[in-house]
Amino acid sequence: MISAPQYTAPCASNPAQSRGRLHPEPESATRTAFQRDRDRIIHCAAFRRLEYKTQVFVYHEGDYYRTRLTHSLETAQIARSICRVLGLNEDLAEALALAHDLGHTPFGHAGEDALREVMADYGGFDHNTQTLRILTQLEERYAEFDGLNLTWEALEGTVKHNGPLLPAPDGLPPAIANYNESHDLELASYPGPEAQVAAIADDIAYNNHDVDDGLRAGLFSFEDMADVPLVGPVFADVRNTYPDLDQSRLVHEAVRRMIGVMVDDILTESRSRLAAASCTSAAEVRALDHPVIAFSEAMAANDRTLKEFLYRRMYRHYKVNRMASKARRVVRELFQLFIVEPECLPDDWRERCNGVRSVETARAVADYIAGMTDRFAFLEYQRLFDVPS
Repeated sequence: MISAPQYTAPCASNPAQSRGRLHPEPESATRTAFQRDRDRIIHCAAFRRLEYKTQVFVYHEGDYYRTRLTHSLETAQIARSICRVLGLNEDLAEALALAHDLGHTPFGHAGEDALREVMADYGGFDHNTQTLRILTQLEERYAEFDGLNLTWEALEGTVKHNGPLLPAPDGLPPAIANYNESHDLELASYPGPEAQVAAIADDIAYNNHDVDDGLRAGLFSFEDMADVPLVGPVFADVRNTYPDLDQSRLVHEAVRRMIGVMVDDILTESRSRLAAASCTSAAEVRALDHPVIAFSEAMAANDRTLKEFLYRRMYRHYKVNRMASKARRVVRELFQLFIVEPECLPDDWRERCNGVRSVETARAVADYIAGMTDRFAFLEYQRLFDVPS
């Protein structure tokens, strides 16, 4: 195994001290354990399919809008930058950023809402849980195990992408509960510092780039954002500085500045929290009752206000609502057909079924649909329901 870089933060995750993989493997002679995790994610089928999975706009609505793939790459870039300055492990943060959306269905949250609805009587559906299923079961690439056999740290950070995972009244999702029994992920604690970085980088990426996409799509204007904290002042400053700048460059300049301001705020706040905590290992970070990577209170308030603006003016815009309605209909009707006619599934998926409307069949159908790209889901719908393209 190659020697691990000497990270400057004492609480940085050290690949040489990883808790290992569920299935023991010889170490790589050229890569650390976390670099190997990252590479396995990049090469897996689920990652490639993100190219044609919706961020907000469905793939055929334009070539300039973000997809799950471009969003994941942008999140990884921001995460690496934050880790580099704080002295944390860039490779682990990058792996977590690249993996965090693998479990998303076609058509974004609209597709997930539909799949959650039809799976309510069969164990439910959640994209974070689906990501774990992909990483531990559904990817079939290696001779000796299912999944990607990632390190404990990569799986822990993926499962706790949104923070500690406390059991709901009806218990944890089966996939997480079952894996946790054999490979304790310490679900009730905050994840390690790199996972916290990947999570907040996700927030920065999608908020700022949804502003970019929303403006390009004409869902709102510069004037609409004038009173939004941080966003309004940044756009006003760019327009005052460059009064003759074309709209495309103006948007790009403003968005990159907003990302910079948010990153600087995280660095200042996180340095303060790390210093106060005085943690000497990633395990000590997990033992804290609060995150060490965070926005300041003022920036967190700005972030909430921006989310509220995007919810009202973009995610609930009638054009987005129309596509979301169509997407939910496609997912629901595909599921309803396959669960009563599993013989219509491709051979390898049909083999996973166990009778009409059984839990096993429902899960196989959900896995099949969740793995579809937007484009493939539409094509499958047209083939099965004889809908003109």
